[in-house]
Amino acid sequence: MQAFLKGGTTGLSKTKDKPASSSKQDKEAKTKLIPWVEKYRPRCINDVAHQDEVVAVLNKSLEGADLPNLLFYGPPGTGKTSTILAAARDLFGPEIFRSRVLELNASDERGIDVVREKVKSFAMLTAGGSRSDGKPCPPFKIVILDEADSMTAAAQAALRRTMEKESRTTRFCLICNYVSRIIEPITSRCAKFRFKPLSEEILTKRLKLICEKENVNCDEKAIKALMETSEGDLRKAITYLQSSSRLKGEEAITEEVVWEIAGVCPEKLMQKVLKTCHSDSYDKLDKTVKHIISEGYSATQVLTQLHDEVVTLGELSDHQKSAICEKMAIVDKCLMDGADEYLQLMALFSTVMEQICHHK
Repeated sequence: MQAFLKGGTTGLSKTKDKPASSSKQDKEAKTKLIPWVEKYRPRCINDVAHQDEVVAVLNKSLEGADLPNLLFYGPPGTGKTSTILAAARDLFGPEIFRSRVLELNASDERGIDVVREKVKSFAMLTAGGSRSDGKPCPPFKIVILDEADSMTAAAQAALRRTMEKESRTTRFCLICNYVSRIIEPITSRCAKFRFKPLSEEILTKRLKLICEKENVNCDEKAIKALMETSEGDLRKAITYLQSSSRLKGEEAITEEVVWEIAGVCPEKLMQKVLKTCHSDSYDKLDKTVKHIISEGYSATQVLTQLHDEVVTLGELSDHQKSAICEKMAIVDKCLMDGADEYLQLMALFSTVMEQICHHK
């Protein structure tokens, strides 16, 4: 019986030891699986890249623990959400950060009911002015409304009243791409900051830092391709870099791999399109468009690249270019409305062919 009990106790101790090792493995696996965008997100305000004016104003506000209502606007991937989250961490510390910050994104419902119920109830709660580590803590909370330009006008109007009433206990930070879609009563109550697209120097520096930390072999041409495809969007550039790294493994990342990951049409294909337009043959045009669609290239991407080619084409007059660009605008609208890609590309290329071959 004693032997049985001993065996039972040893068996229990073994089973107890196992979860500890498995939990360590789980933690290691989780750290490996974190997307690089989140892994290298700025944790404090001074880590935010290329937005010097915003960082300087926020640092002054943090020193006095007095923050106005904020409105951040600018292109995607320039650090708007990261900046306010870093500021909130510096203000409240990691322990009470979650209880003091309410973040709503475009994935959440943000009609008038949500503003009246969720935002209003959170804003009405009072907040203390102390932290567990002894540092001073401002006696207010922060409501972050990401992509606020997608809110309805009625919801924005309801938000205006809440901003007025709860100004003692709550600060609002609205984040959007287009400031013109925010109603005037809200913009007049906020300190507005424009986030600039990141420069090539900043992008290169940050991408090389990530390559060094992640042991990724990436040449200069690939870095340049990442900058061109991201168009100043650091989030997009880091995502493309991680995808390229997963595709190639330990091999070097080349320019061609980046183009493929980004879904950019090869230069040869665009030259083939222009050559077909010079041929004045609808049969050849039909085969080229079917080839583009069968290869899986986006019609919107083809449209963007064709625009760049047409604008720099020396053989076309300004009148011909304007006719083609007008057709591009119509095709772009149709594609956004869900029109068939084959028909829209055929219509666009037919216009290009007509201008090249019949309006000289």
